[in-house]
Amino acid sequence: MSALLLASPASAETLGEAIAAAYESNPQLAAARARQEALAETPEQERALARPTVSVDGDAGYDRQGYGRAGSLTANLALPVWTGGRVSSAVRAANGDVAAGEEGLRDTAAAILQGVVAAYAALLYNQQAVEVARVGIERLDTQVAETRARYDLGQATRTDVAQLEAQRSTVIANLADAEGALATAAATYRAAVGRDAGVLTADVPSPAALPASNDDARRAAEAANPLLLQQRLAVEASTARIDRARAEGAPSVDLGGAYGRGGRLAGGNLRDFEGAASVGMTLRVPLLTGGLVSSRVRQAEANNRAERFQADAAEREAVRGADTAWAMLKAAQGRLRANGEGLSAADLALKGVRAEYGFGLRSTIDILVADQSFRAAQLAVALARSDVLVAEAALLRATGRLDRTAYE
Repeated sequence: MSALLLASPASAETLGEAIAAAYESNPQLAAARARQEALAETPEQERALARPTVSVDGDAGYDRQGYGRAGSLTANLALPVWTGGRVSSAVRAANGDVAAGEEGLRDTAAAILQGVVAAYAALLYNQQAVEVARVGIERLDTQVAETRARYDLGQATRTDVAQLEAQRSTVIANLADAEGALATAAATYRAAVGRDAGVLTADVPSPAALPASNDDARRAAEAANPLLLQQRLAVEASTARIDRARAEGAPSVDLGGAYGRGGRLAGGNLRDFEGAASVGMTLRVPLLTGGLVSSRVRQAEANNRAERFQADAAEREAVRGADTAWAMLKAAQGRLRANGEGLSAADLALKGVRAEYGFGLRSTIDILVADQSFRAAQLAVALARSDVLVAEAALLRATGRLDRTAYE
């Protein structure tokens, strides 16, 4: 089929190279990475609530009642000793959010790479469509010249020549349409990959990570689908938030200390006050919160139930996506096999009709029909090959296996 479809040169760009380029330069993926980096800072911020803090306060002033200029400097230390579980539960929730964000980032990358595969497949099809039209015009040019020579010898009619010329005009129009579609596909490819494409490699091996059966695809989706894993981690984070809400009603203990010193300048003399230090423990016990804590607990529990329902829905969607992608892939592979056989038959038929035409056993109409059937078969194979690429990428994404290494 590659020979009949005018195989690409050895130096053509591969799908793996396109994916690698997009992974490194795509701005949407870079933005998603930056947002994940920002989210990764939240656990550290929650841990900081259980760590000691030191601050320095200073003030200075002037009055007209005899004190003159005065100032003071105070250092304060605060150390949470017991937070009632507030910090630990908040850290667990933040870690859950970060882990869920990682899965969301993985799906974002997979979506972008799936778009690259779709752009590659579309551009590859349109490049082949243009080449099929160009070769078809060259073939018809040869046939028109041959038929004109036969016409000069009285072995063909003017109608035969006109029929071939009409077919040639149709193929020229097809070439114009194909070139327009190729320009559009090239623009889409440039936006997805970040660079202009040369001639693409037509033969793309099937990824090794493809599931072997529909059952394998389902199991892989349930185990590694990024959106499903993200939702499961969101459930864990929401569970930690229930503990965080309950901790608001627990007692807390803080250790605090301060040291200060002041001075006054009056009548040109500086008077230094004695330094003062203090240290103590603070116990806070929420006795009555007006129902705020219990309301927040009920709210967190309701959100947790919602996240669990969403996890069930995400699991169903993951399985549905795997089933759909598997069905699309099997259908595309079946079309590719059937169209490949049809292309081989159309090629043989065209060669036979042209040979028989030389012996006067076939008419010009027979040549036109055979030529049109051959070009249609070429385009059908090219389209089916494009559909296979798109379906493979969809199945890899549904099973959580579409990453930058999938096509290496």
